[in-house]
Amino acid sequence: MSSTFVVPEVRLKPRKALPFFSRHPWVYAGAIADVFGEPEPGAEVTLQSAEGNFIARGLYNPHSKVRVRLYAWQDVPLDDDFWAARFDEALDLRRRLFTDFSPNTACRLVYSEADRLSGVIVDRFGEWLIVQFTSLAIAQRREVAFAWLRDRLQPRGIYLRTEKGIRSLEGLDLHDGLVWGEPPPRPLFITENGVRYGVDLTEGQKTGFYLDQRENRAALARLCHGQRVLDVFCYSGGFALNCLVNGGATEVVAVDGSEAAIRLAQHNAELNGVAERLRLMREDGFRALEQLAAAGERFSVIVLDPPKLARHREGLEAALRGYFSLNRLAIDLLEPGGLLMTCSCSGIVSHELFVDTLARVGLDANRHIQILEARGPGPDHPASIHCLETDYLKCYLCRVV
Repeated sequence: MSSTFVVPEVRLKPRKALPFFSRHPWVYAGAIADVFGEPEPGAEVTLQSAEGNFIARGLYNPHSKVRVRLYAWQDVPLDDDFWAARFDEALDLRRRLFTDFSPNTACRLVYSEADRLSGVIVDRFGEWLIVQFTSLAIAQRREVAFAWLRDRLQPRGIYLRTEKGIRSLEGLDLHDGLVWGEPPPRPLFITENGVRYGVDLTEGQKTGFYLDQRENRAALARLCHGQRVLDVFCYSGGFALNCLVNGGATEVVAVDGSEAAIRLAQHNAELNGVAERLRLMREDGFRALEQLAAAGERFSVIVLDPPKLARHREGLEAALRGYFSLNRLAIDLLEPGGLLMTCSCSGIVSHELFVDTLARVGLDANRHIQILEARGPGPDHPASIHCLETDYLKCYLCRVV
């Protein structure tokens, strides 16, 4: 007689089911009453309410605070065909957004929870793909993902990047490196908004470039003609070069604490023929603002695009203090009527908290702040209405008088 495989069950505590019936994908350990069937790390499980009602299917990880990641709200197996269909769904959106996938195109192809693929990110840089796994269970199925990427996109190479701290968060032991095909050139060249960039896919920040700010860089550039611009945390020159090449800024002072980033920004300025209008400073962003103020510098446009200031809720208050200090220092350098584009990529900092911080900055500086545009990431970084944590990037274009 053949035996039927029984999918292990995760049973919730009473009054804990509503977020998951509402399709939030993360089940934390504190919401779980019991586990039946002894699932191994990465195993497929069903999520049940306290009353025993089916909610969803997901993948189990006893090493993670996110004990179960949910993927299907129907009782269907999470097999290879299931994952291929989800990847197809993500690719369909990007093909609508980017009708021309040329060797110079760079975009996000798969964005984790926002694409109903919690735990995996895929970025495309021309003919190379960069993959990040943030889930043990999805990483165990990585050959399915790699096979789909090879079949559907036919890249020249697939490179794996790992997020800092993922081993302790997920019990996931992965290392950066080439997983298929040819290694990417260093630098690899892409074109964004008509600006050429050399990017480092193997050692650069994130997956090599901040693709999420594409539309925000273009929006700011339109307002920079004849202006003097300060770009703090410039990395490889994303905002700075858009302001110089497309915006016609007279000068950009660009600041970053990384020597490698400063070198890359310099090379990119030379690549686009605007190096004579770019002044680079290798310095911590906070200290650079203090130094520029002490020197009596003033700007008509300032960009603040700092790295994530907090990764966990325990760091929220410190992050808010950091954003207050950063914006407060910047406002003192901004001419009356000047423009401030200020950003936060800290997911735990809500739009409301960020705006409240800007309001306190204005009061403290005795300056009036007008929000001209409330912006977010480009559409290749969508947000899931069921997982608002994916709505991470706050970008406010303000006038300060």
